[in-house]
Amino acid sequence: MTYSLPQSWLDAMLEAVCLVDETSLHILAANHAVAELVGKPVHELVNTPVQGLAATPQDFVFWSQPVQSLAEGIHSETSVLHASGALVPVERSVRGVTLPNGGGALLLTMIDLTAQRSTERELETLLSELRATLDSAADGMLVCAMDGSIRAFNQRLVNIWRIPAELLTRRDDPAVFAHMAKQVREAELYSERLREIAADPMQESSDILELTEGTVLERRSVPQFSHGLPVGRVYSFRDVTRQAETQAHLRLAARVFESSLDAIFIADSQHRILRMNPGCLKLIGSATELHVGQPAVSLFELESPARWMTDVKAGWKTSGFWEGELWLPRVGLPPCAVQLSWVVVYDDGGKVMQSIGFMRDLTAQHNAQKRIKELAYTDVLTGLPNRLLLSQRVETAIADAQEQYGGFAVLFLDLDRFKIINDSLGHPFGDRVLQLVAERLQTCLRQTDMLCRLGGDEFVIYLHGGNATVAEGVSRRILDEMLRPFTLDDMGFSIQCSIGIALYPHDGLSLDDLIKQADTAMYRIKDRGRGSYGFYQPQMNANLLSRMKLEHSMRQALGLDRMAVHYQPQVNLETGRITGAEALLRWRDPDLGAVSPAVFIPLAEECGYIVALGAWVMEQAIRQCAGWVELGHPMVVSVNVSALEFRQPDFIDRLTALLATYRLPAHWLELELTESILLQDAHESEQRLRLLGDLGVRLAIDDFGTGYSNLGYLKKLPIQKLKVDQSFVRGLPEDEGDRAIVGAVISMGHALRIEVVAEGVETLAQKELLQQMGCDQFQGFLCAPGLTPEDLGELVLNPELVQQRIQG
Repeated sequence: MTYSLPQSWLDAMLEAVCLVDETSLHILAANHAVAELVGKPVHELVNTPVQGLAATPQDFVFWSQPVQSLAEGIHSETSVLHASGALVPVERSVRGVTLPNGGGALLLTMIDLTAQRSTERELETLLSELRATLDSAADGMLVCAMDGSIRAFNQRLVNIWRIPAELLTRRDDPAVFAHMAKQVREAELYSERLREIAADPMQESSDILELTEGTVLERRSVPQFSHGLPVGRVYSFRDVTRQAETQAHLRLAARVFESSLDAIFIADSQHRILRMNPGCLKLIGSATELHVGQPAVSLFELESPARWMTDVKAGWKTSGFWEGELWLPRVGLPPCAVQLSWVVVYDDGGKVMQSIGFMRDLTAQHNAQKRIKELAYTDVLTGLPNRLLLSQRVETAIADAQEQYGGFAVLFLDLDRFKIINDSLGHPFGDRVLQLVAERLQTCLRQTDMLCRLGGDEFVIYLHGGNATVAEGVSRRILDEMLRPFTLDDMGFSIQCSIGIALYPHDGLSLDDLIKQADTAMYRIKDRGRGSYGFYQPQMNANLLSRMKLEHSMRQALGLDRMAVHYQPQVNLETGRITGAEALLRWRDPDLGAVSPAVFIPLAEECGYIVALGAWVMEQAIRQCAGWVELGHPMVVSVNVSALEFRQPDFIDRLTALLATYRLPAHWLELELTESILLQDAHESEQRLRLLGDLGVRLAIDDFGTGYSNLGYLKKLPIQKLKVDQSFVRGLPEDEGDRAIVGAVISMGHALRIEVVAEGVETLAQKELLQQMGCDQFQGFLCAPGLTPEDLGELVLNPELVQQRIQG
């Protein structure tokens, strides 16, 4: 089938156009654009199958479709085969048309995409290169549109801001910006600055940001233009942490240079002075211009400057600095010794670039060393010789004694109860008292003797050539002199001392041995009542060793379960029933047997271990009392509190915590205190007792009447019970004095609405007399000694057993 169409019409079209017979799929007509596209003249194309233009298997499948499908119109991209064998990309369009003779045909139009594909490849290459350039940038880059949306970024930005991968894959711009805001230390200021930048599209800015993990960033922001108009904004982020640290170090170095107390000078490569800091000018006493440009060596007094510079350079070569003492002449001031440390700074080539000298004035140090030498042999507080000077004196005396077969005496003196002065009047007052004591002791000695203060309130006396008679005479003189009243700040007071004596060579061959033995003798005096003197005896060390062993065993006993708390019942004299119990500490040792509290309690108080023992007993008693309350037969449990334990800063807090831990109502606990606790630091004691009273804890006065009482506290403090000491009960009923004292205590207690308990009741006669006198309660062996919790519980549950014990 042929079709005649003016060729000029077809050639006028820009696209390559073919008219294809819909039945045979032969080309009916084609224009020159088709000929150029496939590289064949038009006449060679006409009447040939259109499949001849196909270049791929897909195209053959394309033309094998039903004509109806092709005629409906298809638009696609494909390639055609050029006569040269090259594939030409084209945009292809096929649709059905009706010929003038009524027949049907397919109109095939093709547009050459070669130039477009080339441009796309160039654009892709350019974008790839731009992306590579962006990712290779040292700074983090972020490109945003005018509406703030993210258009581009590089990997460096992701690393700097630690942006999670899931945020990037979601393309959630608000989430990315929120993540960045959280990384900034001053988030509010950061957000405000971003709003300012967004408000001015033409603004260029530079800011410093500090991230929470310590990184410091420099942010630069510039507008992005297209055709002269802003279309977005480019942000760059540079990590300047190291530069910031370097600048901070430089600023710090400059600040140190200007404000350093050390004198500092900087010299050039020729060792000429370039700069001096204010400390250096102050030390030298002259202006900068007098020294700048001068050799650094000119600052010092030197016998041979050249030889000294040789030594300096040798020090630089081996260790990088020279250090030593020099004399520095000064303007208008006497020369002073300085410690110079001169450090060299090399360039990359190993040549001297600069040097820095650090000078420190040694005047104060030299004066201090001089003072130290003076103080090395004297006591700072009293000015007396110290142990070092005493040891030198004794070493000389020992050498002389060995040659002359002579001897001497050493006295160890300790002030009795001096701690009371420090605690009540303060350490400054106590120090002044020690100075007065030192002056008075000095008057009791000869010029050949030596008085030494060891520390605290301990003194040692060396008696030159002194035998036992001389030592005894000096000791008596000291005791008499100390009996005279002291007066300080219009306050009169007395001081007593205890003295131990050791003789050379009988008691020791060295100062340490003699002091040790004299100290042992002094402690024996304190054990016997203080205020006297005594000579060392060998048996004393055995007693001291026994005491040390006892203390060691006592400290081990708690951890080895060798101690236990027993309870001595307190009986109501009117009802005959047990109403309370006193917690008593018992110690049974596998080697020592049952150790009496009269032995180990005073030892514990003296060494301070009473605090630990008291705390343990308190917890055991509260736990046991709470158990009795829970079982339904509650009773008041009394616990003795030592003065040292009562004065512990956390005593009330610990007690409150124990009551809470074991859920014990406070009124079932009773604390037994001695009168000495109330009289020492009376104001503080009163405050603590009121706090205990507010808690609901009961308070009892133990051993009432045995001390120096100030009965005013009975009406001021929340005392619930007085315990009559067993020393007064023991004489009942025969001793009239004891009857009068016990009766007076009971009457006074009842007048003040305070319960009275008699301790140490051992006979039925004592119990009956106390009952006649109106005493409220008693405790003692008449009823029971200290019992285990189980035995006491059985006694409480069986009142008839109590009466059986009392009646015998």
